[in-house]
Amino acid sequence: VERSFFPEERSRIAGFHTDITDVGDSYQLEAELPGFQKENIDLEVKEGVLTISANRDEEKEEKQENGTVICRERRMGQFRRSFRLSGIQEDAISAAYENGVLKLTLPKLVELQPEGRKIAIS
Repeated sequence: VERSFFPEERSRIAGFHTDITDVGDSYQLEAELPGFQKENIDLEVKEGVLTISANRDEEKEEKQENGTVICRERRMGQFRRSFRLSGIQEDAISAAYENGVLKLTLPKLVELQPEGRKIAIS
């Protein structure tokens, strides 16, 4: 079978790309997950590490009018990326998924400034 029969973009196993932006009091993480359903995306924070995983299991079948199968394709796989969360308020992370893009807001830890105090002179 020639390579041209199976287009390269279909034969390659793809991960997902992320962009992380510093927006002042938080970081914005955007992960490209086109073709996934929200229900198939899992976010977990454990021991200071955020793990994004997504599972895909889809099947497509095309038949001629007489019922003969012309093409049958299956795509399945699991994609996973992990990020260390140093300096992040883990309990305040929020997420939204729209149009194939997962957006996470990762609030930065607020550094406590030491309070000044007066010293009495004796």
